[in-house]
Amino acid sequence: MPKHTNKLSESQSPYLLQHAHNPVDWMPWGAEALEKAKSENKPILVSIGYSACHWCHVMERESFEDEATAEVMNAHFVCIKIDREERPDIDNIYMDAVQAMGLQGGWPLNVFLMPNQKPFYGGTYFPNQQWKGLLSNIAKAFEKNEDQLAESAEGFGTSLNRKETEKYGISAGNQELDPDELAEIATKIIAQFDSEWGGMNRVPKFPMPAIWHFILDYAVLSKNDQMLEKVFFTLKKIGMGGIYDQLRGGFARYSVDGEWFAPHFEKMLYDNGQLLELYAKAYQVSKDNFFKEKVTETIQWLDAEMLNGEGGFHAAQDADSEGVEGKFYVWTYEELKKLIPEELPWFSKLYNLKPGGNWEEGVNILFQTEDEATLAEEFGMSLSEFKSNLKKVKAQLLEVRNKRIYPGKDDKILSGWNGLMSAGLIQSYYATGEKSMLELAIGNLEFLQEKLLIDGVLHRAYKNGNAYTPGFLEDYAAVIRASMMAFEATGDARWLDFARSLTDFCIAQFYDESDGFFFFNNPKAEKLIANKKELFDNVIPASNSVMARNLHRLSLFTYEEKYSEIASKMLGGMKELIQKEPSFLCNWANLFLEKLVPTAEIAIVGSGALDKAKEFQQSYSPNMILAYSESLTENAAILSDKTPDPQGNALIYVCFDHACRKPVGTYDEAISQLPYLA
Repeated sequence: MPKHTNKLSESQSPYLLQHAHNPVDWMPWGAEALEKAKSENKPILVSIGYSACHWCHVMERESFEDEATAEVMNAHFVCIKIDREERPDIDNIYMDAVQAMGLQGGWPLNVFLMPNQKPFYGGTYFPNQQWKGLLSNIAKAFEKNEDQLAESAEGFGTSLNRKETEKYGISAGNQELDPDELAEIATKIIAQFDSEWGGMNRVPKFPMPAIWHFILDYAVLSKNDQMLEKVFFTLKKIGMGGIYDQLRGGFARYSVDGEWFAPHFEKMLYDNGQLLELYAKAYQVSKDNFFKEKVTETIQWLDAEMLNGEGGFHAAQDADSEGVEGKFYVWTYEELKKLIPEELPWFSKLYNLKPGGNWEEGVNILFQTEDEATLAEEFGMSLSEFKSNLKKVKAQLLEVRNKRIYPGKDDKILSGWNGLMSAGLIQSYYATGEKSMLELAIGNLEFLQEKLLIDGVLHRAYKNGNAYTPGFLEDYAAVIRASMMAFEATGDARWLDFARSLTDFCIAQFYDESDGFFFFNNPKAEKLIANKKELFDNVIPASNSVMARNLHRLSLFTYEEKYSEIASKMLGGMKELIQKEPSFLCNWANLFLEKLVPTAEIAIVGSGALDKAKEFQQSYSPNMILAYSESLTENAAILSDKTPDPQGNALIYVCFDHACRKPVGTYDEAISQLPYLA
């Protein structure tokens, strides 16, 4: 019997292609499916997931591959499958709707809509029996009580269209910024700190990079060593945990427990980009080699497993291989006994390995709780001897692991996630001085410019030589930020120009004059039932907070006040909320810090400018932007009218709000002009 094929077979998305042979007549989101629902007057079932989502796979196996279930779905519904990574805008709308219904959100997200796209019911994962029951109940209700369903859908439609700013009582406008308020914000966040395992006192445990970026910057600027220690402690625990791939590098999305022990094994590009940046900064501030090692190993993983061959980075690695979660990453004791009989005593003590397994099904996750120096002493080795033995064993085990069946790969390219990774790579280059890291980042930005920018519009996704879906604010914001960092790293003005042209596009297309914030989706690109704004910083910082920080920095490079005015008003609108709920507004808190301290504008012009710039880049100072040029230039407002000394040697200008201190010749003199938080 020929294999059933549905309309998803024409998609690029690996997640949609996974469903192309389900007996369900899935269609991708688009005019054809939406028209069909209207002309046949059928309710729409929108099912949203992503390729690294474990429960999405389970529901597919149980329900979407089941002929009897598919029959009910096909008879009564127009079934639309969506990859949430390609269409976060649609996911935002319907996730909001399900939560407005008082239901638990998550993925897979299954939402029932009227033929006009307005939602009336939804939920996440349903076991097959329950799912079949729900389908027939909804089909009956639609047949008998279509008016009532339409009425409740209208209600949800109205609540979806309420502006976020209205919902949270936000009105953009300038506000006084007070250092005491900022101190209180930092203290509130740290009050939720887990002193035993690091991170926030929550289970499951997500790394939440935005939180630690803010606390790190705040601690450095206020010279608060206790807070700094909490950041380092958290990053140590994460880097020793099972959430970190001890053999290959790279971080999983979260751990299901409170100890960073057992992860959901998927590795997402966006987490790894942000964590790279954070570990690089931690190394710059502490000079602790542990952080540097995580940076180097993670970039080795990226280089070996995540490049598309054109300079782009793949989106994610799945948690499952051979249908089993984590199978690729775990070890039985017997297996290790055969492979490393001599080294097993110290190796199993280092990683908490047990003969009966330290996790489920008798397998072991590599999970470090003891310090290498302590174990080296216990097993009669010097620390360097221990480290070199460990390196050998890791390489040996990695070679064995690489022969296993690999987890699935989501090989589409997402521009925003690539922007996050490029920023992480540039920071890693600053921390390590490794030119290859900078080259990866610049190659990535060039790839985005060449392949994902079409007629001035940045696209969200790319695969098989095609860019598709116009980008969202998340994409623009992350790429703008990485481009400005590329300008600081290379001195090449094309990156500042790129950042500026993308920013101007966002202001023209995404900015909502009526409340002073940016839409997540471009309302001019496609008509959806609601246009959403993303305000809260989560595992990825809110696109509005990233954008506000971009505008702040761009105004300092370009001397264009219009950028800074929008950023100040956005911050003013969010200020009260930041004080109330800081742990989900940390990137906004970072903007508060940048505006309060104020941000130093460093311009270096003259012979030797590059070497002087490198001194600033190698040691981390939050709250500064940097531009340099070996010769006189007008390519950025921050550099124009700046001159070298009479011999042509580089001078360093430290400026605040475009007013400059007396130029100096050395890094130390310049650093002494930078302000701290008293």
